Amino acid sequence: MASSSSSSGNADSKRQRALPVPKGVADAKTFTPDSSIASDVIPSANFGDRANGRQPDMIVLHYTGMPDVEGAITQLCTAGTEVSAHYIVLEDGRIVQCVPESKRAWHAGVSAWAGDDDINSCSIGVEIVNRGHDWGYPDFPLRQIAAVIALCRGIMLRRKVVPHRVLGHSDVAPARKKDPGEKFPWHSLANSGVGHWVQPAPIVRGDALQLGAISDSVSNMQAAFRRYGYNIPTNGKFDGPTMEVVTAFQRHFRPERIDGIADRSTMATLHALLESLPPDAATVVASS
Repeated sequence: MASSSSSSGNADSKRQRALPVPKGVADAKTFTPDSSIASDVIPSANFGDRANGRQPDMIVLHYTGMPDVEGAITQLCTAGTEVSAHYIVLEDGRIVQCVPESKRAWHAGVSAWAGDDDINSCSIGVEIVNRGHDWGYPDFPLRQIAAVIALCRGIMLRRKVVPHRVLGHSDVAPARKKDPGEKFPWHSLANSGVGHWVQPAPIVRGDALQLGAISDSVSNMQAAFRRYGYNIPTNGKFDGPTMEVVTAFQRHFRPERIDGIADRSTMATLHALLESLPPDAATVVASS
């Protein structure tokens, strides 16, 4: 979030800054927040019912990707924008709830994971205030990450969300999204029980699969990504969609190098993640 009070280094004054409430939202019907650590409720006009009474069992983390928090809140809460999220986590650690957890927020768009293509119906969406790749992509403040961890731990307890179903927007929409991005400290979340993580395998020289390759090795690689949950065809062709999935995986699980090449480090990290999943967690591979 771009701060308008750069002349002061007082964190408490930042914390006390009034939240921007978009026009037309101030009179909207409010609700009791689901999370006890949510400091504010700014109701969004953009939500609906979860399909077939689906209960959320996934958390999807995003960054806002806008120059300032005012614009982000306006975008997520104003009628007609067609986007929203359940929660917004500000840079100073404040948490705003915009949509009740029981409702379907519009945060994931066209997305898929583990055979499910209505991610909005099965997930809680958390927007983390950060300008994102198009606006300089700053580091995430420690206070903000601590708030994300606390929020997610509460959701996981309430909704019985298992760690490997705490994901990034880029995981469920690799062709479209980069958020929350390679600077997001997934390892810190996992140390607190939020998300699935293994130490990335070291990057070494060796054989690798990349764009244009056609082989059984590519098919086996695609099947492994699909078992983890990624929406990827198992056609044996290292095509554009396959490269997008590899890139998204690296951005989350092997951020030291993000090049879309399935090298030894990438594959070793993927297989370590698969081996550390609960026995009933890996996705059954369907032909496609």
